[in-house]
Amino acid sequence: MKALPVSRACELTLEPDEQKWLIDELWAQQAVGILGGEPKCCKSFLALDMAVSVASGTPCLRQFNVCRTGPVLLFPAEDSLSVVRRRLDGICRAAGTTIEQLPLYVITAPRLLLDVPQDRQRLRSTVEAIRPALLILDPFIRLHRADENASKDVAPLLGYLRELQREFKTAVLLVHHARKGSGKGRPGQALRGSSDLHGWGDSNLYLRRNPRSLLLSVEHRAAASPENIELELSTQGSALALSVLRSPPPPDPHPASASERILQAMAQVQLPIHTEQLRKLCRMRTTILCETLASLSQEGLVLHGPGGYRLPLANNKPVSFPSPPIGRRGNGNGKQHHQVDIKGNPNQNPPLTGPPPCQLTMLFGETEAGSAGTQPDQG
Repeated sequence: MKALPVSRACELTLEPDEQKWLIDELWAQQAVGILGGEPKCCKSFLALDMAVSVASGTPCLRQFNVCRTGPVLLFPAEDSLSVVRRRLDGICRAAGTTIEQLPLYVITAPRLLLDVPQDRQRLRSTVEAIRPALLILDPFIRLHRADENASKDVAPLLGYLRELQREFKTAVLLVHHARKGSGKGRPGQALRGSSDLHGWGDSNLYLRRNPRSLLLSVEHRAAASPENIELELSTQGSALALSVLRSPPPPDPHPASASERILQAMAQVQLPIHTEQLRKLCRMRTTILCETLASLSQEGLVLHGPGGYRLPLANNKPVSFPSPPIGRRGNGNGKQHHQVDIKGNPNQNPPLTGPPPCQLTMLFGETEAGSAGTQPDQG
């Protein structure tokens, strides 16, 4: 009996990063996995969108780039062939391509059961002839007669699909249902049937309904998962296609520290604030909040009093008044300054910027000797 083939770890082939994805961030190259969700969550629409993208090279959902193009093989076990054609036409229109140009192949057999040896051999021969970059089987419940809840029945079916993936270097996407009312738990654990289905996938996609949209969750075995993506089924004339409703905001490269968040929140309130109110504003744990407040108090950046925490008042600054004063000059007793020239003639439009070099500032009715009430009789 021959021994199993063995290689040293250092001799294993390294895959370049640019060849890691079939569809960037959504599906790894040559990955097997599940596209799961409750009934009527547009799982088939997403599977067909991926098929058009891989076959045409256009971005999936008009946002996620395709890293490897090639033929796509599809078996729609639930929908009629006319419905599949209508959906593909709509997705091609949204992607800016035509279905006639695509190497997109549909298995038209009325039945395909993975637990029947003859059907397995026929599927293997079809994959060998087309060599697809992506094989889509939709849905899993129509592909077998085994007990989904029994690992001993499910494991051989998944093992067969893994063999196809490794032998023909193709990605395999298996559409599967989730249990009803399972939106609150972890998406992968909500899949119907054996837990082997969740553990089998290299890349898994999960669709859930929100009140206003569809929520797409992504899970990878060997890569970080992106944030949840909001989708909607949009209409373009008579065509339907999924589209991204709102892209997730990019992460802040310089997130604010705990001290900065507290000071910003207190500056907005501008009143003494208690710890509980500040914790809700900053969305911060009580332990971190109290430790940061203690540090800020020691530095004199916040003050603590009976009303709570507040920012210290700004240093008093000398008050500056406008120069020149508003209105005409006065001497405090109701008399107004008038500009007179050297000859004693009053100037009716005195400048407010001060007397020019050749003028004297006097009260109206005064002479150089003083007011009439203070002049000597002979003066």
